[in-house]
Amino acid sequence: MLTDNITRDGNGNLFFANHNVAELAQQYGTPLYLMDEERIRGNCRMYLRAFAECFGTQALPLYASKANSFKQIYRIMKEEGMGVDTVSLGEIHTALEAGFPADRIFYHGDGKTEAEIAAALDRRVGYFIVDNETELRRVDCGARNRGMVQKVLLRVTPGIDPHTYEAVNTGSVDVKFGLPIETGQAMAFYRQALSCPGIEVRGLHCHVGSQVFDEDVFERTIDIMVQFMAQVKRELGHEVKELNLGGGYGVRYLDTDKPIDIPARIRVLSDHLKQRCREEEIALPFFLLEPGRSIVADAGMTVYTVSSVKNIPGYKKYVTVDGGMGDNPRYCLYKSPYTVLHASKKCEGGEQFDLVGRCCESGDIIQPRVCLPGDTCPGDRIAVCTTGAYNYSMASNYNRFGRPPIVMLTPEKSYLAVRRETIEDVCSHDI
Repeated sequence: MLTDNITRDGNGNLFFANHNVAELAQQYGTPLYLMDEERIRGNCRMYLRAFAECFGTQALPLYASKANSFKQIYRIMKEEGMGVDTVSLGEIHTALEAGFPADRIFYHGDGKTEAEIAAALDRRVGYFIVDNETELRRVDCGARNRGMVQKVLLRVTPGIDPHTYEAVNTGSVDVKFGLPIETGQAMAFYRQALSCPGIEVRGLHCHVGSQVFDEDVFERTIDIMVQFMAQVKRELGHEVKELNLGGGYGVRYLDTDKPIDIPARIRVLSDHLKQRCREEEIALPFFLLEPGRSIVADAGMTVYTVSSVKNIPGYKKYVTVDGGMGDNPRYCLYKSPYTVLHASKKCEGGEQFDLVGRCCESGDIIQPRVCLPGDTCPGDRIAVCTTGAYNYSMASNYNRFGRPPIVMLTPEKSYLAVRRETIEDVCSHDI
């Protein structure tokens, strides 16, 4: 199987986190998001252990909330000792409602409004990751008006090509995030920040992209960032105390995706950062990274019920399910690949189908050319693997469908973390 939390019994029944998938679908209905809580916690502990071994107490992994944001995920992050990276006031509010400590919240985003900045300051979030000069002025003014000094990291772009999807490449010079080092704007930005009395500049942030598999992407980023840190010290007399490299380790969506040994990668990254700091004669900064996908992706599975099967002779066969682009828009957006499994039959000697959704849209495709048993029929359950990241968080009410529930799985039980949206929920904001 794709991951070790997916298994089948001798009768072909699919299990996820040791729970029978078809039975869960019967109990909770479909479409249904399943989340393996033990896998989430295990992934957090893997990062925390690797950080402690490589950096001691001078590092912290931040869960990237945009991957999947709901109250229970923040309770888990608090219990496991993670920080969190948020990109909206909605994510901040959800984290605080769940009891997550404000001082371990990092607030991202390139388009924060004055009202959102004010609200985040009032909520005493630990850090702002400041994207541009306008935001810098607003944070400075808001902090001074409140008689406080706000910790910030300044977002810069190192000009790195991570060889990932263009839509999730955030590290090149001409992206909407941050200010580029190459043009001199990042240095001017840093100088301006040091002159702001309401700002405490703690360090730098960059993010080269998502779903990164290339071995040397973060090392190449470190080369540029450490060189810039040394330049800041020489020209501005300021020591960069913290360095956040953003997130991005890839996960396996298909059997052909190569597995990544993340602890080994972190060891290489740590050694490279220490070596480069020695060469540039600067102090080793407190190290931050923002794993999101690699925390929750393989902890997720989405389960559907087959609505219909259609055969167009000489062309293709379709399996239509009771979900679609409303609960998983990633194929429509990125042509993202997924592994698809029948919940109660193996695919030995199967046939090729396009797995499509119920939305009134030709592009409502969950995955083309998937292998399913030839006798797949209405009422069967279909599972899409590795959907814990960017599925619920990107879900919509397109065609006025409600979003699915999230059910958490532990070794002892299953429990509801987010309830299913009803038709009444969808209409609840209408006047």
